[in-house]
This record gives sequence, structure tokens and C-alpha cells, in this order.
Amino acid sequence: MNLTEDTAAVDPRVRRSRSALMQAAVTLVAERGTAAVPVSDIAEAADVSRPLVYQRFGNLDSLLLESAVDLATRELLPRMAEAAGARSRRDGALALTRHFAEHRSFYRAVLTSSCAFALNKALTGLLIPINRQLVHDLSGGSLDAQGEDDLATFLTGGGAAFVNTWVVEGPDPLDPEEFADRLMRLSFASLLLSSTPTTADTTPPEGPKS
Repeated sequence: MNLTEDTAAVDPRVRRSRSALMQAAVTLVAERGTAAVPVSDIAEAADVSRPLVYQRFGNLDSLLLESAVDLATRELLPRMAEAAGARSRRDGALALTRHFAEHRSFYRAVLTSSCAFALNKALTGLLIPINRQLVHDLSGGSLDAQGEDDLATFLTGGGAAFVNTWVVEGPDPLDPEEFADRLMRLSFASLLLSSTPTTADTTPPEGPKS
């Protein structure tokens, strides 16, 4: 099963076993601080058979990837959506930083594992639509659709690298309030630079040469 499959169409028993395995993976990885958790341990914690893990996910990397995406989808995105509904941009950044600080042990382990690249790509895909709306709001609709998409992708990709470094290498404990302020400064700076005319834009055309 891949990340885009509609779980609503899956047998309830399959949904329950998948959910139990993903929750067990998050718990054990967070507790041990490493992604190198034996599949048999995850199966035991989820109260399912070891072969069922491979049947549902294929391998450990896929299980960890889907567990991380499931965690972000269930906890992070609703908090960010709630913050967006309150029209507080800093609250959105704070929802993100609090989520990663709260689950630091899990994310740090997975972001330093063999599925780190796939996880970054998946999380970026989740966050680009949120940043696209942020770009649209802050630019006052002055950018065309391609410009909004490009800047949202730029902000999300750069922000992902920034957050990853913070989660993996930041001081313990992490300070989500301070880091949310840093994210906001970078976001506003990027938007400001994107709206600043370049030299080519501001230099008047030369007159006819004699």
C-alpha cells in the first residue's frame, strides 16, 4: 500500500493493524532514539505477527516513512490549519516548531536514517499548500500562480532544511518559541526579497544611440 491510497476503502481490520504498527513504530523509535528498531519488536508492540509487518508495509523503511507522514497528518496539519483559521501567522510557525520539538526523538532518528530523503520529500509535499496560501496572503495576490508556486516551494524546501538541522543538531531541550521567531524572520525576508525589483527592473532603458 502506498501513501496516497484511500484508507477509507480498506478493510477495517487492515486499518487497525496498520494504525497499531505505525503507532508502535513511533513509540519505539522515540524511546530508543534510533530508527534501527527490529521489526519483530514493532510487531510485538502492535500485537501482530512479524510477517504481517511485511505484508502491510514491505520493509522497515516504508513503515517508518508512513508512520512519520501519518503522525504529521494527524497532529501537525490540524494544528497549522487551526492557526491559519485564527489568521495568526506566528501561531502557524509555532504549531510546526512545537510539533517537531514534542516528537524530536522520533524525527531525529528517522531524519538520520536511510529513509530521510523520502521523508523530507513527503513532508515537503504536505507543507507546500500551506506555504502557497501564506505566500498568496502576504504578497496580496501580486504574484502570478507560477510565482506563488515557486516561492512556496522555495520557502518549504529551505524551511525543511532549516528545521531538520534544528531537530537533529539543536540544543536540548529545543526552544520552539525562539525557533518560530527565526522561521518567521526568514519567511518575511524571503517574501520581501521576492518583491524587491532587481537592477534590471529599475534601470531605465537607454535612449537611441547617435
